[in-house]
Amino acid sequence: MAGQIPQRFIDDLLGRVDVVEVVGERVQLKKAGRNFSGLCPFHQEKTPSFTVSADKQFYHCFGCGANGNALRFLMEYDKLPFPEAVEQLAGRLGIEVPREGADDPRAQQRDKKRKEGVNLLELAASFYRERLKMQEGQPAQRYLLGRGLSDDVIKTYGIGYAPAGWEALKQHLSERGIGEPVQVEYGLLIHREDTGRTYDRFRDRVMFPIRDLRGRTIAFGGRVMGDDQPKYLNSPETPVFHKGRELYGLYEARQVSNKLEQLVMVEGYMDVVALAQYGIHNAVATLGTATTEDHLTRLFRLVSRVVFCFDGDRAGRQAASRALETALPQMIDGREARFLFLPEGDDPDTLVRREGTQAFQDRVTCAMPLSEFLFEQAAQGRDLKTVEGRERFASQVLEALNKVPEGMLKSLLLESLAQRSGLAQEQLKVLLEKRAQATQRHSSQRQAEQVEADSASSAKLGAVLTAPAQLSRSRSQALSPVGRIVQLLLHEPNLVATLPDHLEWLPEDDDAPLCRELIALLKAGRYRSPQVVLAHFQGSQQGHALAAFAKRELLIPKADREAELNGWVEHLQYVQRQRSPHEEYTALLAQERAGKKLDKEQRQRLASLVMELAQRQ
Repeated sequence: MAGQIPQRFIDDLLGRVDVVEVVGERVQLKKAGRNFSGLCPFHQEKTPSFTVSADKQFYHCFGCGANGNALRFLMEYDKLPFPEAVEQLAGRLGIEVPREGADDPRAQQRDKKRKEGVNLLELAASFYRERLKMQEGQPAQRYLLGRGLSDDVIKTYGIGYAPAGWEALKQHLSERGIGEPVQVEYGLLIHREDTGRTYDRFRDRVMFPIRDLRGRTIAFGGRVMGDDQPKYLNSPETPVFHKGRELYGLYEARQVSNKLEQLVMVEGYMDVVALAQYGIHNAVATLGTATTEDHLTRLFRLVSRVVFCFDGDRAGRQAASRALETALPQMIDGREARFLFLPEGDDPDTLVRREGTQAFQDRVTCAMPLSEFLFEQAAQGRDLKTVEGRERFASQVLEALNKVPEGMLKSLLLESLAQRSGLAQEQLKVLLEKRAQATQRHSSQRQAEQVEADSASSAKLGAVLTAPAQLSRSRSQALSPVGRIVQLLLHEPNLVATLPDHLEWLPEDDDAPLCRELIALLKAGRYRSPQVVLAHFQGSQQGHALAAFAKRELLIPKADREAELNGWVEHLQYVQRQRSPHEEYTALLAQERAGKKLDKEQRQRLASLVMELAQRQ
């Protein structure tokens, strides 16, 4: 959106939202006197050091120093840029974000176009609702009545009807001055290239408006009333609709309660609406796609538990397996995923009608925990009484655990695997670490190959690096650029004098903390021997890492080492210049959330980036 957000609006907004609610939707909090406490979401900890004050409307972590108001929390936790964080807070209150001093014509045009698109879709939604009430909508009325839907549920979900004619909506919107190209762009019309003709995308269908978290219509889903195909038809991707992010029914679920504890993920619009008819208002549905990472990120911002509901047939099990794969990297401590498999031939719509509300809720309560489904999947088709069967079972579970974030859940899964496989837990930890290292090596190699490709395209870097230096890199592709710098400095400590005074060129990868610590030591102590450097770190984690670097030969003449070091630094400076402030901000936050403490220089840079990003809006 164009223009700067007035400070007075931000102050008023922060005065109206409750930081405890905002944080509590994402972090499990417990009352602690006048405040609330919990495990810090910005670093790994076992004892709560994270406090939220309702009186001061402020959060603070005594472990890592993270602190701020509701706006800062959204920016850091949800990785939102400043304007989007303001938009999200405003959306909680159902208010528009004002702008002032808008002077970018392109931004103004984008803003205007988006508003026009949303207004267009609202007009279409109103058109469909009106047609449902008319004579031509009687077949749709009978269909909805036959599905047991009340007028209240139809109204709550804004259900309508798309007439059977080819141009009913097109004519309605055209009469209101809305051109056909815009209707095509927002998915209401289809344009045929061969004839140049346009016609309504949705015809003779029950229409379900898809709404964003602020209740604005952004797309539609249409369902046939007979046996025509496709049974469901969704809007295409548009400037305001991305099916891999949106969920049907999420807005309506939040309208019923803003303190949801869990959400049930079902497969279709009618499942969501039928469950609502029976008093179950916490169901949502994907929009013709498998569950995505964006879907789960959105859900886990609102609730701590997600229950996946699938048919019990083979297709349902396969869909559940894909959902499990997507969920594993999201399972930080405090989050829970469960899997509910319905009797074959049933869906939530038919089941809740046959068994009733309480029986369906009991099924949800007894849904299979993620851990049980994971072990069940791994054991499928394997004889666990044999050594080979247990080996394959354990290997598959370890492959899955490699994707789970560090925390209590991962430890408990490892303990359960030890009991089920008969392997010692310490053995499994070693195997898991080896898998993680192998994954990291593959990732580093791909990164190094990409850097090599970038280097080849950079004339400036090519002029600096010598041929022997290039040869040495090709022999050590497993090292990241920062890892190569660590290796060079360890073998030639005196080269630290050639580095820039600041470390803004240093990216945040796995080798960065070690590189930063090594540079600080070399600058402070004037070390000249690799053996002395290694002795300084003897017995520490850094010492083990440096010993591994020391074993790798440089394979280039001593005279060329300074040129290679300077070449890598210059390349990283070039890469940093190409990175936007928002990307740098995101990288620093990612490092902090991974449990790697920021040093003083990094914290200062993070603070300056927050101010810079805020001032840009």
